[in-house]
Amino acid sequence: MPNASEPHPTTGYTSFELGRFSFSRDEYFVTVSWPARETQLSHTMPVDAFLRALVRDVAWGFFYGWVNFDTVLGTRNRYGRVELYAGRYDDSYHRAGLDYVESFDTPQILDTFQAMLADWTNAGFDPFAAPAETGTSVFGKKHGTNRAAIERQREVCKRMPGLPGDACLRSDESGYPVNRAFADVDQTEPEVHAEPGFEHEVHAFNLFKYLSRSDVTWNPSVVSVCRNSLFCPTTEEHILPVIHGNDRVEWFIQLSDQITWQVSDKETGRPRARVIMKPGDVAAMPADIRHQGFSPKRAMLLVWENATPGLADRYDAGELSPYPIAL
Repeated sequence: MPNASEPHPTTGYTSFELGRFSFSRDEYFVTVSWPARETQLSHTMPVDAFLRALVRDVAWGFFYGWVNFDTVLGTRNRYGRVELYAGRYDDSYHRAGLDYVESFDTPQILDTFQAMLADWTNAGFDPFAAPAETGTSVFGKKHGTNRAAIERQREVCKRMPGLPGDACLRSDESGYPVNRAFADVDQTEPEVHAEPGFEHEVHAFNLFKYLSRSDVTWNPSVVSVCRNSLFCPTTEEHILPVIHGNDRVEWFIQLSDQITWQVSDKETGRPRARVIMKPGDVAAMPADIRHQGFSPKRAMLLVWENATPGLADRYDAGELSPYPIAL
C-alpha cells in the first residue's frame, strides 16, 4: 500500500512518500523532495503539468525508456523495475552531485502514482484532454475526483479496426463524437472490392475517421501489430506533457497539420535540433535523444514503434547505433 499522510486540514490533499522521495500538493503546485549531500532538496511543478505527465507515465506503463516530467523529475523503465530520479538527467544538478535515483519494483511505484492521481485529480479535470477542453478545475482545494478519466486505458486493438473482435472502442461510433478540431474530416469508409473467395481476407478502414473521434491527446493507441512492429497513431494538441527519452529509434509520420519537436541530448538535456513536421513528413527520433512536441492545432501523428524484446539493452550496450541510417 502507498505510504500516505492524512489529508491536509486546509487543502484536503494527501501527501505521499515513495522510498526517500516525498510528494505533496497545494492549490496550485506539486512539490517533490529528495535527499542530496546530507540535506533535503525540493523541486516545484505546476499541478496541472505534473498530473498530465503522471497520468501518461501510468497509462503507458512507464513507456520505452525515459519519461521526463520536466528537466528535473522523471522515470526510467527498466522493464520489471522503474527508476525514479530527480536531477539525474539535468546537467547542472548531476555535475553538482545534487541528483538522486532510486529503483522500485514496477507494482510498487505504480500503486503510489495511481494513488496520487486519484487523490489529486479534482472533479471536472481530465489530464488526458487538451487544456481548452478541460478548464481549470485542477486548481484550488480538493473537490471530488475524476476516476473515469484517470483510469482510462490505452486503446490496444486485437485486430485492425473494423474487423470482428478488434476490441477498438472507436470502431463503434456511439459515444465517440468527432473532435471539434476535425469537423472537416471525411467519415466515409473505403470500399473494398475483393476477388471472389477472398472477401474475408481483405479489409480497409478510414484511419482519419478513427483518429477524428479520439477523446485524448498525446496518448498513442495501437491499430496494427506485425510481429514486433507496432503502428500507434495519436492526436496531438498543445504540448506533449512529458519530455520523452528514447531507448530505441522511434519513427514519426505526420498525417495532418503541424508539430514542432524540440530535440535534446538524452543524458544532459543540451539542445540538439528543432524539427518542424508538416503533413507527409517522416522523421526518426534516434535512441540517444529526448524530445517534446508542440502542436498549435490538434494534429494527427502516426508513431511507428519497434517492440522487439531486449532492444533497449542492445542500444544501451552500444551494440546498435542510435541512428537508423549511417551517413
